[in-house]
Amino acid sequence: MRKLGIIFVVALAALLIPIQAQAVTGWNVVGSDNARPLDESQGLATVTRDGSTQYRYTGVGTIPADLLTRGWNHVGDPGAGQGWYVEPYQRDDRGGKLFRVQSPSGTWANYTHALESWEANNNSFAAVSPDAHWLVNGEWGTMDRLLVFPMPGVAATDPTQNLPYASAIRLDHQVRDVQGCDFVTATQLLCSSDDPDGTLFGTTKPLLQVDLSVPVGAGDVTGHVTSLGQLPLQSACSGNFEVEGIDYYEPDATLRVVIMSPSACIAFDSKTYRFQR
Repeated sequence: MRKLGIIFVVALAALLIPIQAQAVTGWNVVGSDNARPLDESQGLATVTRDGSTQYRYTGVGTIPADLLTRGWNHVGDPGAGQGWYVEPYQRDDRGGKLFRVQSPSGTWANYTHALESWEANNNSFAAVSPDAHWLVNGEWGTMDRLLVFPMPGVAATDPTQNLPYASAIRLDHQVRDVQGCDFVTATQLLCSSDDPDGTLFGTTKPLLQVDLSVPVGAGDVTGHVTSLGQLPLQSACSGNFEVEGIDYYEPDATLRVVIMSPSACIAFDSKTYRFQR
């Protein structure tokens, strides 16, 4: 019994003692917060309105009941900008994509996008351009593009009409399983990749930087992709981590990335890591 008690104490200590997470190129880990699997497991966005700041998370537990009953059973990494907030939803069929949008005044509207013939149905993330006129969106799998839509509520104002595809960011290097992107400047995005393979950039689960030839708009632009290295994979459990959404908050220059822990540890040591330059 004494031996079992010692083992338990050692195991508990391993869970409670913080482990120094590695830095990625140009970004240092400055802290972390626990990420709950039900309502903080898909992504996050920072919303600033009327001088106040809110941190919004998404997860299976945050999907509104009315959307679930209509088949929208997956929410991705949300985006925000200029007081606007966007949640991306997908369904199991090719029924299109849905963007749940909250305006700076607090009103909500649902915008739907009918898939192009060549478009994957995955709606992994929404990233609002700094001028809030465009919305960047990502698919799943190995891709050489990100998609651009007119910003719902700003450039497209009728929720009863199809939200049209506008253009693409043509990437000069393939990416895999991108879970979230956010703008750092009008011509730079940071993206979190859940790539489990590692052959594209020499590491699994990388933080990616995408430098644009010009700001996004109605015409295609080029994106130069650079891997900044592997994101922190720290847990008391071994196994497969899942890198989720990302957020960059310009006023304090803080980058946040959600990483869910393997197996049973998903419930208690999943983290939202905070980075600064």
